[in-house]
Amino acid sequence: MLTPKNAETQTEISAQELERRVAILKRFRELLSQQRNHFQEYLTVLDVQKDVIEKGNPDDLIVHVELEEKIIGDIFAIQKVIDPLEAMYQTHISEILPGEIREVPNLKTALEELRSEAVIRSARNRDLLTKRMGELQHEMKALRANPYAIHRSVFSQQSATLIDIKG
Repeated sequence: MLTPKNAETQTEISAQELERRVAILKRFRELLSQQRNHFQEYLTVLDVQKDVIEKGNPDDLIVHVELEEKIIGDIFAIQKVIDPLEAMYQTHISEILPGEIREVPNLKTALEELRSEAVIRSARNRDLLTKRMGELQHEMKALRANPYAIHRSVFSQQSATLIDIKG
């Protein structure tokens, strides 16, 4: 049986408890990796979305916004599972498996960097979209003010008053 590295508790851990803690650690690492992959995917979507905003194609923008919402939903769903596992990790695992836990801080650091980058790029896209919407509103006002740009009905046009029936 293994003894914890923590000097405060000198009790031995059963093999079953050790297996449970290792399983928690593996699942925690797996979820952090998945979260990191989702954030990388999200950054890619944000980059493409920036180009779509600049081009001004509304159909492509809708597709990217829907994809962005799906990825964000996935990120939040995984985070709901990560939070309790992290609490278990902090209270039980970090004290007995020092070799295994080195990867977790690295994953968490990478995840925080990706999260920060996602916030920055999302804010940039939001600013671009706000600017683009302002430009479109200005164009719409200009079109409304231009009497020649107004689409006239076919029925409002004057018809011919004389018709040559002799040919």
